[in-house]
Amino acid sequence: MLLHLSTWQEIEAYLQRSRGVIIPIGSTEQHGPTGLIGTDFICAEAIAQGIGKELDALIASTLTIGTAEHHMGFPGTISLKPSTLALVIKDYVHSLAKHGFQHFFFINGHGGNIAVLKTAFTEIHTELPNVHCYLGNWWMSAAIHKLVQELYGDKEGSHATPSEVAVTMYVYPDAIKSAPLSEYVNKDRKIYAPQEFRERYPDGRMGSDPSLATVEHGRQLYELAIKEIGRQ
Repeated sequence: MLLHLSTWQEIEAYLQRSRGVIIPIGSTEQHGPTGLIGTDFICAEAIAQGIGKELDALIASTLTIGTAEHHMGFPGTISLKPSTLALVIKDYVHSLAKHGFQHFFFINGHGGNIAVLKTAFTEIHTELPNVHCYLGNWWMSAAIHKLVQELYGDKEGSHATPSEVAVTMYVYPDAIKSAPLSEYVNKDRKIYAPQEFRERYPDGRMGSDPSLATVEHGRQLYELAIKEIGRQ
């Protein structure tokens, strides 16, 4: 059940049987020569909707903009300050809490959001004692890590990874991109200011080889993520 495709009467009826809601959150940032700029929120949204179908749960509107300042050297990236994102998360939860929602399950697709989400949760739990927020980072379960290692080994890297590109290929097969990758890719996992970040990671990748991604890999990762996060 998608909030944006529902009427207020349907949401009111849903609240009679459940006080839980799933919220996808990601980022709008560069993902190398072949990765979609919306990769992080596309993965989170697709997996959240899959979980929603499995559990007959409400999926709220996706938070598509995250904290991604270090990617601002690449055109198309949009970033919120951590303080701004924290306020957005808090206002989002406060709004739905006023209607009676109490359990908020955030499905996250961007590592840069984790610290902000945890900070926002701390403040929310102080302000709204009856509200509980939970965080599921789709790529972080032991089972996902095992599958990723089997598929890509040390070619996974830490940004513009074949695993996340594969999920977007599965979700949007008509948007699959093809482009040459630079022969050298920096394996440094450190984050820098935008201009230095681009100098150190010229094509946007961080130790990854997204050319290994396939639609079939995306299907496997998508289905496993739904299974793993659905257990939480």
